[in-house]
Amino acid sequence: MIPVLVIVYLVYLKYRQGQRDHLGNHELLQKLIDGEAPKRSHIKMGLITVALLSFVLALANPQWGSKKEKVMAKSSDVFIALDISQSMMATDISPNRMERAKRLTQNIVRALRGNRLGLILFAGNAYLQMPLSSDYSAAELFVSSANTNQAGTQGTAISEAINLALRSFEQKKTSQRAMIIITDGESHDDEAVAAASDAAANGLKLYTIGVGTSEGALVPYRTQAGEQYKRDEKGNPVTSRLNQELIKSLAQSGGGTSYLIGEGNSIITSIKSEIDKLEKEEVEQRAFTDYNSYFQYLIGAGLLLLLIQFLIPDRKDIEIESIA
Repeated sequence: MIPVLVIVYLVYLKYRQGQRDHLGNHELLQKLIDGEAPKRSHIKMGLITVALLSFVLALANPQWGSKKEKVMAKSSDVFIALDISQSMMATDISPNRMERAKRLTQNIVRALRGNRLGLILFAGNAYLQMPLSSDYSAAELFVSSANTNQAGTQGTAISEAINLALRSFEQKKTSQRAMIIITDGESHDDEAVAAASDAAANGLKLYTIGVGTSEGALVPYRTQAGEQYKRDEKGNPVTSRLNQELIKSLAQSGGGTSYLIGEGNSIITSIKSEIDKLEKEEVEQRAFTDYNSYFQYLIGAGLLLLLIQFLIPDRKDIEIESIA
């Protein structure tokens, strides 16, 4: 609105000057309208513009938090472990395993708000992407940016992910802890089931979600020459299949439940229900609880500016010379 107002004013000034040029001699006209004060008109226009800006800012209702309070909330501690190995790029589910797993993970993060969440990415090794936190926006951001290029080595080191989660929990806590593993289960990790049993013995419940199908698909990857497919030592294309038996064994050994990604929203409902059953602990959270609005000051400033411009006369006083 403000740029339009300024442009209209400038166009008006140019139009008025053009009309005067058509009337007659410039010097003669200037004497006839000697009381005109162009600078005052500009000042009045400037005051109107600033007043309008104040009203626009007031409409936005600027607020500042006036105090920060400690809030106690009951929550569980949950780690989500997401497989980022190359096999997760297989397209046996649309658009591919990785994208479907990421969408599901983001939905799980939204469903588990109120709990402290952490994120682990794993392939040939496991990486702590986000420690336990209540920053759910950060968790969703990390999940959305997860990709196979983040893996230093290829593989599916599920046991490393489980052990990393155990080390990342507060050692004094032996309850209200859970871990959700999202993977295609294409693992050569013989220690995975044993690690799941150890986790259960330490109060960590494991829930597993299998990503992919038993029919499987080829594993694509990009090179400078274009898209290629993973091959074995003999040069034959490798078909990656969901290891459903491992998915079930991990959940059974970890005292939890296994799911397949094709089950859809029922996975989220079930996992939320399971997490809600865990023992809760009070944790301290900080939040802004009170906000002050400052729109009234901007409205007052705008009205004051309009009043000032109204009091400024459009024309200057003319001195009338006495005629002898």
